[in-house]
Amino acid sequence: MRVSNTFGWFSGCSLWLLAFAACLVLLGALSRSSQKVFSMEGSKYHLSITPLKGSGYPPVFAYWICGTNGESEKILRLLKAIYHPRNQYLLQLDAGSSDYDRGQLALYVQSEKVFQAFGNVNVVGKSYALNQMGSSALAATLHAAALLLKLSADWDWFITLSASDYPLIPQDDLLHAFTLLPRNTNFIHFTNKTGWKEQKNMDRIVVDPSLYLQESTPLMYAVENRSMPDAFKIFGGSPWMILTRDFMEYCVKGWDNFPRKLLMYISNVPYPLESYFHTIICSSTGFQNSVVNNDLRYIVWDSNALGESQVLSMSHYDQMLASGAAFARPFQADDPILNKIDENVLNRSSKGLVPGEWCPDLGRSKSLENSTAQEELCPAWDNINSVKPGPRGISLRELLPKLAVEGRFTTSHCQER
Repeated sequence: MRVSNTFGWFSGCSLWLLAFAACLVLLGALSRSSQKVFSMEGSKYHLSITPLKGSGYPPVFAYWICGTNGESEKILRLLKAIYHPRNQYLLQLDAGSSDYDRGQLALYVQSEKVFQAFGNVNVVGKSYALNQMGSSALAATLHAAALLLKLSADWDWFITLSASDYPLIPQDDLLHAFTLLPRNTNFIHFTNKTGWKEQKNMDRIVVDPSLYLQESTPLMYAVENRSMPDAFKIFGGSPWMILTRDFMEYCVKGWDNFPRKLLMYISNVPYPLESYFHTIICSSTGFQNSVVNNDLRYIVWDSNALGESQVLSMSHYDQMLASGAAFARPFQADDPILNKIDENVLNRSSKGLVPGEWCPDLGRSKSLENSTAQEELCPAWDNINSVKPGPRGISLRELLPKLAVEGRFTTSHCQER
């Protein structure tokens, strides 16, 4: 349930000083991209392998996978389920985990020859507190995008995942589906619920202490409200999205100042991840016709007023696959439904990677699955610029261009709800 602490004494000058301080901390998060990252670039196994780009070649996805204490195993399972040597991966554990946990995560990545060879899996070495309801979550997202741009600017789409997400399609299929899609197409779901601003308390003033404290802390709500802005409109929707590199560069660098101006305002609203990117896209003539009103996620939401998401279970399996979504959430650790997805959709063992054209000899080895020895994720690899899609990838490739064309001829998702 979405619950926050309310402080009746939090008002007057002290409120505005604290709010302003929170804004400065949030803006400062964008400059932290120089912090230590455990990179595989220096590994003796690293090869000069660069994915070919251009017409007819698959795109490159930049994945950010974030988790908290006790979720390192979930992150590794998700990484193996979405790994492809063309992509970039940034793994992060927030301040709820320990330095030891982050070190172990980095050590595992460094120990796998295939990750070392392609040098495309990195682990954030120092983390910070996150509150998914507050602006600390938005700061972390922008920081992750800045880090990925610094590590390699040669990617096409930025995909955010939590440790509770899981793919519903192999990477060969997803890369195939996006190959002919215009590289300026953003996938972001807009709400069609009347009064969503009232539901999200957009006129409330909040401060997210997780911006400046070591541990994740509940939001602090002010007693008074503030009027909605009239210099721009606020739009909203799902916090899960697939955004283009050009758009993320615009958000991080903010060369026409609107992204930073909006950041100053939205740092003091609840659930900023559900409105920040949506508002920038709808307020920019250069991006508002690049939107597909679909986040390619399967999420079952509760019918209560707060709209919390349900934990997915075996009862959702058929409907989940029929949805055509690329990802689903949230899953519990080691839930049997994950094994069923591995078996029937991804064709991977409980320890291995997903078979693809780049690793043709990779199969579901029962002897490996039952072995106590360290697994060899991919003994030898082939052409990383070729993908071999299955039926789900072919269907998605037919669907995405239609959605993109519809998005370019309508801005209805950017109309006031």
